[in-house]
Amino acid sequence: MRKSLLAGAIVALASFSAAANEDDASLSTMSNFSYDYVEGRIGVSPLTYGAGFSMSIHPNAHIRVEADTEFDSDWDTSAGVGFHAPINNWADLTGELLARGVNKKDYDSDVGLEVNLGIRQWLGPQVEVGGQIGLLTVDDEEDTFGSAYGRFHATELFSLGAEYRVNEWYGDQFMFTTRFKY
Repeated sequence: MRKSLLAGAIVALASFSAAANEDDASLSTMSNFSYDYVEGRIGVSPLTYGAGFSMSIHPNAHIRVEADTEFDSDWDTSAGVGFHAPINNWADLTGELLARGVNKKDYDSDVGLEVNLGIRQWLGPQVEVGGQIGLLTVDDEEDTFGSAYGRFHATELFSLGAEYRVNEWYGDQFMFTTRFKY
């Protein structure tokens, strides 16, 4: 009798400890995607080259820095803070507030503000899709922009993607991207 009571107590304590560890694990990762990555990209029509960096600063917040150029006395940069929160087990809601610096060959450089909302969704264990819509205010002009993308995660640390951007600084553009998670 004593042995069965002792065994029952040990099983109860072990299950309580496992449940507590699961709660701790879910608190440390509050999203379905990694927001710690370095990205390289090439845009088509017009041909642009770019790089990006994102880093988690909180279980539900990240910082992001990006730069793109045609190497023709032009640039498009952004830097700021964002949030990410799970919608369900396969999707995240994202949003960002970014300072945006832009310059085109025929224009003066200017600084503006970007606000965006997006969604990221797993279609399978290695395939991610998503989209974003936002408002860009530069030089007293407001433009609404959007994008849709697909990303194949070849490994846990490396992924390839294709994205279509609408009404961005370089106009409508198709992009090829690579991401390296760190």
